Amino acid sequence: MPITPSHAQDVWKDVGEHVQFTVLALDRHNLDHTRAVFQEFADRSQAIIRSLRIRDAKPETGTQLKVSIGLSNTAWETLFPGAPKPKELTTYTTLTGDHYQMPATSGDLFFHIRASNEAIVYECQTQFRRVLDEVTTVIDETKGFRYFEGRAIIGFIDGTEAPAVEDAADYALVGDEDRQFENGSYAFAQKWQHNMPVWDHMKTEEQEKAVGREKFSDFELADKDKFKNAHNVASKLDINGVEQKIVRMNVPFSDPAAGNTGTYFIGYARHWTVTKGMLQNMLEQDDFLLSFSTILSGQIFFIPSRDLLAKIAADDFH
Repeated sequence: MPITPSHAQDVWKDVGEHVQFTVLALDRHNLDHTRAVFQEFADRSQAIIRSLRIRDAKPETGTQLKVSIGLSNTAWETLFPGAPKPKELTTYTTLTGDHYQMPATSGDLFFHIRASNEAIVYECQTQFRRVLDEVTTVIDETKGFRYFEGRAIIGFIDGTEAPAVEDAADYALVGDEDRQFENGSYAFAQKWQHNMPVWDHMKTEEQEKAVGREKFSDFELADKDKFKNAHNVASKLDINGVEQKIVRMNVPFSDPAAGNTGTYFIGYARHWTVTKGMLQNMLEQDDFLLSFSTILSGQIFFIPSRDLLAKIAADDFH
């Protein structure tokens, strides 16, 4: 079967008005029970999403609910011992450059939920937890939001380098190179905390050189006008002269009174090696964004196709 976007989960660029990222750890004390509960969740989660899309639908806009559910390598090996595994699914380990690190953190299950109505996000997460609560504990729960004009929290247009919607499937979804896992996706989730006073005290012209684009218009600067470690230079990956792309979103989060503001980065890719190459470039070239940021978490998750989730629910995946 060729790449078929309608069979995939929601691995597309649509930040949503309200967003929630959740990372859970599995209970490993009674693995048979944990596996049975996850099998039930594979079924119920899709019914929950269908129900909420009906409840959320409006005549003028339809439904805006988008959901991705992922499993880490450790979760895969726990839930499906001896079963086939996506070819590039591995446990992320800390990447280190000369001056900065991108740390690895633990996690088994991953949810990326977004909608135009926060009540829908809340209800989706709540119903998921009703099914999984007895066999999971929360590692991280981050609530994101849509910033002005969909910009990143640093004020620049987000996702310029992401592929256009009509081209996204070829970059986001596994194809016939791994037939059993076609229409799945490799998600890399990474949480950044920014020192916003440092960034905000920079002049706009300096910020533009640091990002590589004009702040208002998003027009790309000439290479001579960028810092050598500008973000759109450092994060670029070419293989055999061809620029590689992933579906990427930078979602703002903040507790403003506490001064805790940052970006939750989520990248969906056909190949984890492409995302990893981009991260390594950022470290090797000392991406300017790293100079005022602390990376709090990082992990790879595989987002199964909806067909594979149905097989798991039917106990037909071994």
